[in-house]
Amino acid sequence: MIITTDQVLAALSHVEEPDLKKDLVTLKMIEDIRIDGLKVSFSVILTTPACPLKAMIENACRNAILHFISKEADVSINMTSRVTTQANNSLPGIKNIIAVASGKGGVGKSTVAANLALGLAHTGAKVGLIDADIYGPSVPIMFGLVGAKPRASQENGKTRIEPIEKYGIKLLSIGFFTDPDQPVPWRGPMVSTAVKQLFNDAEWGELDYLVVDLPPGTGDIHITITQGFPIAGAVIVTTPQDVALADARKGIGMFLMPAINVPILGVIENMSYFVPAELPNNKYYIFGEGGGKKLAEQINAPFLGQIPLVKGITESGDAGKPLILDDNNPMSAAFIDLAKRVAQQVAIVNARPQQAAQMQ
Repeated sequence: MIITTDQVLAALSHVEEPDLKKDLVTLKMIEDIRIDGLKVSFSVILTTPACPLKAMIENACRNAILHFISKEADVSINMTSRVTTQANNSLPGIKNIIAVASGKGGVGKSTVAANLALGLAHTGAKVGLIDADIYGPSVPIMFGLVGAKPRASQENGKTRIEPIEKYGIKLLSIGFFTDPDQPVPWRGPMVSTAVKQLFNDAEWGELDYLVVDLPPGTGDIHITITQGFPIAGAVIVTTPQDVALADARKGIGMFLMPAINVPILGVIENMSYFVPAELPNNKYYIFGEGGGKKLAEQINAPFLGQIPLVKGITESGDAGKPLILDDNNPMSAAFIDLAKRVAQQVAIVNARPQQAAQMQ
């Protein structure tokens, strides 16, 4: 039996990308087809290395070849990725900026941002993290970098900042440039200038994702970032109680304003419940139950998951080594799954303009 490239493409046209709702051939996700007798090999180009459906797609491709061409085929599939983007050239090299926001403080937003960035990097993506909380920067503590200073150089009369690399990601925080024991009494214009420098004056290089830990609320920093840079989408962090949900709705409303218009990638509910070590099968909903999921349903956004109230999460951050780095902790896998779901939503958002253009 002679197998042809056209036969391979025809078979793979029956495999649909579950999120984008089109087949892999139409989406141009099949490359490098090679045929040698009954041996068939090809590459599937996923939209992110963090794709949570990778195994499902690979299995569907193999079954398509065996079903539509030959049960005797020897199929070899290279599952790789090319991260999609809608970004313009305002920040060359950075494909997607993900804003992590909350309506109020104290909901664990910075913890989520740190573990999200590390989770994306764990899947093989190139990742950076900006701590844009000017008045309360957390990155120096959470990454064990208190007192660290990024390298700076002059290039054509302009200062260039080299982000600090740790645990496989690139980091910048206003906390690297200020005294950790002193307040930052800056007015709006000074804050906006400082935030822009973290984006524009840094040598970020090539990044698939730049995670931005925003301060609580809806102030100058949020407006500066959302109107000044191409944000792929925002992740909303909340806790289950009503006061946190009310403030989260205000934050969501800001992103959806016509002048800002940033897609909501989803809602994460932090401190969802407490499980005592001595009673591992018991869940105690200390701050209420189901608030984050209800909020996601109300705004028609994905509910990305729950993070329980676990002592180890805060302890690891205080120790300068976020919990996701502890492979023996079950929460590590949970944060990696969370990162995959966020990357999945970014890919879905990026596909919308292309799909709209094809329908015209």
